[in-house]
Amino acid sequence: MDGTQAKERRRTATHVARPAKVQEVEALRERLGQAAAAILTDFRGLNVREIAQLRSKLREAGVEYKVVKNTLLQRAAQRVGVQGLAPLLQGPTAVAFSRTDPVGPAKLLLEYIRQMRKLEIKGGVVEGRVVTADQIKRLADLPSRPQLLSLALGTMTSPLVGLVGVLTGLQRNLVYALDQIRQQKGATALTPSIESVGSVEPIESKAST
Repeated sequence: MDGTQAKERRRTATHVARPAKVQEVEALRERLGQAAAAILTDFRGLNVREIAQLRSKLREAGVEYKVVKNTLLQRAAQRVGVQGLAPLLQGPTAVAFSRTDPVGPAKLLLEYIRQMRKLEIKGGVVEGRVVTADQIKRLADLPSRPQLLSLALGTMTSPLVGLVGVLTGLQRNLVYALDQIRQQKGATALTPSIESVGSVEPIESKAST
């Protein structure tokens, strides 16, 4: 193969790669835009089998776990208006995307870390705001949606009214906590909001009689 042919092959490969990167950025932009939470992890130390097992466990909870390139994730974040993500984009990154429940994936990832002594949470994006690893850990202390429903059914003594009352009270904790994150104007101002998450007092459930 002469020099001209080699250059032409490299040029062709470049043209093929660019559309693929554009598509990947667009796919990540869509995931970030639709996610209630996107938790970034450093998966160093995990082998292919362990990553597959973790991905399967998260998928059962409706969470997508995807290995991403930092540069492409940063571009996608900029396109959806997420600021301050760059400090989290060091080393290999895999993201747990959840469209509905910001608490569930945090619980699952922390449980995995306790069991396997592997994986590291870098931080994430919750309701469009960048949060730290410590803030993700505080978020995991809140009840997830399935737990809210289970608790409501377990304490309900009258049909519909009891269920509504319990769900309303319990979910108010979650809404309040996330609202504190949403109201912050920047990532550096988020610490007080997460401290308020940690201090949310449980609401006593009262079933209507």
